[in-house]
Order: sequence, then structure tokens, then C-alpha cells
Amino acid sequence: MNELDKKSLENAKKLFSTGDINNVEVGTIKGLQQIHKYLFDNLYEFAGVIRKENISKGNFRFANSLYLEDMIKKIETMSETTLDEIIDKYVEMNIAHPFLEGNGRSTRIWLDLILKKNLNKIVNWQNIDKKLYLQAMERSPINTLEIKTLVENNLTDDFSLDTFFKGIETSYYYETEEYY
Repeated sequence: MNELDKKSLENAKKLFSTGDINNVEVGTIKGLQQIHKYLFDNLYEFAGVIRKENISKGNFRFANSLYLEDMIKKIETMSETTLDEIIDKYVEMNIAHPFLEGNGRSTRIWLDLILKKNLNKIVNWQNIDKKLYLQAMERSPINTLEIKTLVENNLTDDFSLDTFFKGIETSYYYETEEYY
């Protein structure tokens, strides 16, 4: 893990251990920006800032920057009363990919906050295989069944710092080759 990732991981753990997570607006772009800024402040100039550039990963192009603000506004209005609705909102935010870097790590925390608020559950990320998760997310713009199943089968009502910390570490593992 490189130094930037280590510092960001420390910031992510600090977000929970200090209780600052309780100040994050749940289910909104503002809340996602708060998370992103907390994780990447002093690491990226664009921490918490919606991108103005087009980005892609592999052969997939994320939302065009010209339409990103409108797309985000629509995502914010999506219902989040059932697991299906919450996962649909999560997938749409992933397609939007509002930041130049750090989207996955930020949106997984954002997802857990929405789940906790509305279903009184969070994802036990450490039980979700990296390869299965990445494949499910890659296919999620076409079919959300895989990611919904992975999340549903790994929900927990254990809100201990240990569960959050292990989840955060797993989240960083999803994004890196050399971690663990």
C-alpha cells in the first residue's frame, strides 16, 4: 500500500473513531463529498470536489462531466426505503463516479450510512470476496442482481468500530493490488 493510501486509510478510521461520521449527511451528494474530503483532505487537491473532467476505468466511461450535476441531483432523489432501492442508488452513484479518484472507498462508506439509517444494517465487507465484488460492480449498470445478492448475504447489525475498521480495510483492499 502506498503512502497516500495509508494516510487515507488512517483518515477513514479516524472518521469513525472520532465520531465525525455522525456529522455526515446521509444519502446526499453533500454527505458523499464530506466523506471524500475527510478521506483525502491534504492528499488530493480535489478532495470533496465534483469532477469537471471525463474519466473511465478499463473500457467503461463514467458519467459525462457535462451531465454529472444533473445526474447527481436525480440520484439524490432516489428512494432508499428498501435494500433494492438503496443498492440501485449506490449503483447509480458508482456510474456517476463524481470524483477523479477515491470513488469506491467513499461510496462504500456512503452506502453503509444509508443502510444503517434506513435498514439498521451495514455491510460486513470483510466477507465479500474482492473478485466477486469487482465483477458484480462491473456488471451492475446492466444488472444489479449480483451486487444486491452479495450485499444482502453480508448484512450485519454489528456496528462496532472493529466491524467498521475491518470493512474499511477491505474497501481499500478492493482498490489496491498489493494490500494484504
